[in-house]
Amino acid sequence: MLKAIIIDDEQHCINRLDSLIQELGKDIHVLARCPTVEIAKLEIERGFPDIIFLDIQIGNDTGFNLLKQLSTIDFEIIFTTSYDSYALKAFKFSALDYLLKPIDKSDFISALQKLRQQKSLKDTSNKIDILLQNIENRESLKKIAIPTIEGFQMLDTHDIVRFQSDVNYTHIFTSTKKKITASKSIKYFEDILDEDCFFRTHKSHLINLEYIDTYTKGKGGYITLIDQTKIEVAVRRKEELMRKLKY
Repeated sequence: MLKAIIIDDEQHCINRLDSLIQELGKDIHVLARCPTVEIAKLEIERGFPDIIFLDIQIGNDTGFNLLKQLSTIDFEIIFTTSYDSYALKAFKFSALDYLLKPIDKSDFISALQKLRQQKSLKDTSNKIDILLQNIENRESLKKIAIPTIEGFQMLDTHDIVRFQSDVNYTHIFTSTKKKITASKSIKYFEDILDEDCFFRTHKSHLINLEYIDTYTKGKGGYITLIDQTKIEVAVRRKEELMRKLKY
């Protein structure tokens, strides 16, 4: 039986989670329902939960502040939040799960499936570290958790030179000449990375604009990166690339 704590300052949101857990989470026992960060901290420290459902905005406080106050995070976290484009992007960067309010039943089922497949709480702790770093630095998201077959690889986005598609996988090449294979499509990375820094030149290639060395003209042309890799530019992408390069 998994022990859970629900942390939310809105009673109707607590009721919704209670209802979903009762219907779909037969192996989950709710230890406590906490309307404040202070109460949540006490319940976590004495209850040793396996999972917490954590709201982002809790009164005048935040779920992020609660996490900073905890000496160890030895439980899984599923965030619950209203729409906030930056926060959702930060969750995706850190590969953490979240439920968008009002919580949909199918999304809840998917979150429970991921929870039960989780292999390592060390992964969770590392992902929380990345999330908090990115949340504190709202100018741009700096670190990303790369899902791999084995688990997760943490990377600074500045160190990523390019992405190369391989069907449902993506090869990532770094400035230190490391190659990482991610268990995500290239579209996944295109959607979450800063479009001012990364550009999809071709269906198979997503590049970091900082690492461009030269552009060679042609029908679409091609880019040479500083590591001398040549990347094709699709004809339909050429005009936008020129705008990005202010050419």
